[in-house]
Amino acid sequence: MFGLAFAMAGPPGGAAGQAGGMAAFQQIIPLVLMFAIFYFLLIRPQQKKAKEHRTLLDALKKGDSVITAGGVHGKVTSVDDTMVTLEIATGVNIKITKSYIATIKKD
Repeated sequence: MFGLAFAMAGPPGGAAGQAGGMAAFQQIIPLVLMFAIFYFLLIRPQQKKAKEHRTLLDALKKGDSVITAGGVHGKVTSVDDTMVTLEIATGVNIKITKSYIATIKKD
């Protein structure tokens, strides 16, 4: 049994060493291509969308009509660093975390 394993191994440090370097390089190429595809199709668009959302939140000001991630429509009455107060009906104010603002409505 051991004789068969040694027979299939090839020469030690001979021609297999040179071919092994090229085989390792050929195995890395598909991994690099897959990473590039994932970067351009998944990672980069997600980063771009997150940057646009941060810009939207930084531009938020009193009087803006907004829609939250939960679908609540309201008007901004005050803005803090992390909290926003929305008036969702006359005299009804709620506080939400600023990051939950999804869009600013265009009236």
